[in-house]
Amino acid sequence: MREKVEESLAKVRPMLQADGGDVELVEITENGIVKVRLQGACKGCPMAQVTLKNGIERFLMKEIPEVKGVESA
Repeated sequence: MREKVEESLAKVRPMLQADGGDVELVEITENGIVKVRLQGACKGCPMAQVTLKNGIERFLMKEIPEVKGVESA
């Protein structure tokens, strides 16, 4: 599953990088929670939680049914 998540994050990454940010996969828990670390401009952005939930989480859950949620690591 890690490979699938990395591939999906690669699709999201250009949008984050366009704003000076990035995302790093930290771990995937046994119960399907993906833990990521926002980087660059995304790290301190007030909209980081919105990006995490409405952007990254929504996209990963649509692409990979096994993903149950996304959290900040």
